Amino acid sequence: MNLLDIELVSVSKTFANMSVVKDINLAVPQGEFVSILGPSGCGKTTTLNMIAGFNAPSCGDIRVRGRSQIRVPPERRNIGLVFQNYALFPHMTVNENVAFGLKMKGAGSNEIALTVKDALRSVHLEGYGERYPRELSGGQQQRVALARAIAPRPSVLLLDEPLSNLDLKLREAMRIELKEIHEQLGMTFVYVTHDQEEAMAMSDRIVVMSQGSIAQEGTPAQIYRDPKSRFVADFIGKSNILAVSDVKPNGKTAEIVVGNDVRLIARAPDDDRPIRYCSIRPESVSLGAVTASGEDKSNRINAVVRRVINLGGSLEVLAQLSEELHLHILVRSSRSTVAPAVGETVALGIDAADIQTLAE
Repeated sequence: MNLLDIELVSVSKTFANMSVVKDINLAVPQGEFVSILGPSGCGKTTTLNMIAGFNAPSCGDIRVRGRSQIRVPPERRNIGLVFQNYALFPHMTVNENVAFGLKMKGAGSNEIALTVKDALRSVHLEGYGERYPRELSGGQQQRVALARAIAPRPSVLLLDEPLSNLDLKLREAMRIELKEIHEQLGMTFVYVTHDQEEAMAMSDRIVVMSQGSIAQEGTPAQIYRDPKSRFVADFIGKSNILAVSDVKPNGKTAEIVVGNDVRLIARAPDDDRPIRYCSIRPESVSLGAVTASGEDKSNRINAVVRRVINLGGSLEVLAQLSEELHLHILVRSSRSTVAPAVGETVALGIDAADIQTLAE
């Protein structure tokens, strides 16, 4: 079993009688890349600040490698920090910025020179040591901030929305670089973000927060394919969330009624909670009850096409199942793909395994 780098034990935080973080329990093994994901105001940054030592929990314990950090000041926690605004010293060169933490620790000049060189190599900035931050691009400045954080070899690296100030293409490129750096260093990364694509692309595990509590945690595939609540299903990716008006259990499946009269065969829940909603991912719906491989879908439904949007690599189709019930469908497109016409009646196919039942 992996040793734990970080443990949060029944951690809560209250500001002016407002509960911001509520009884969180979290264990992060050594070397894991875990993302704390959620909308603004969900408590994710407050949680990160408590791990860093900038805020003390109102109750509970925070441990780094088995040792309580409640009375340990931030500078003695051996934790690296990377912020969204880089926080580089403008009057210092890249080398001087990266060396700053090492100097504060009293490292010798030879050790500093070697460590700075290694840190810049790890973020692919060899040869940039004598430049100033103003002479670098946004992505290069962020990599300098990362090099400065990892140079003192902290136990854990905390990253607070470090890519949010970058443009889309640079952000996508930096996702790949961050994951490669993490794998190269073998260091524990705790990454805070509101961007679910970032979390899905980089994380070994995702912790989804809502209103100060952990709504669900698991691998990106688990969170996406098996959401445990309407909030998680809606927040992670796109999903059709439909209210369920009737349920008839049948072993591993259940017959559910959505809208007034549309009947579907869905996955049965893995607990005894009542089914109130179901979630259907847009890419799980096929145009045609039988796939190209001949596989018969569990659910066959006729629908009327109300809108078609060509997104280049895919088609986004809005299909009407009944007067009040619509499904958003995502279909991969190719040269041979013929887009359905608005007003056309089409056959839809959905596997029971792709219909997730939800209690809340």
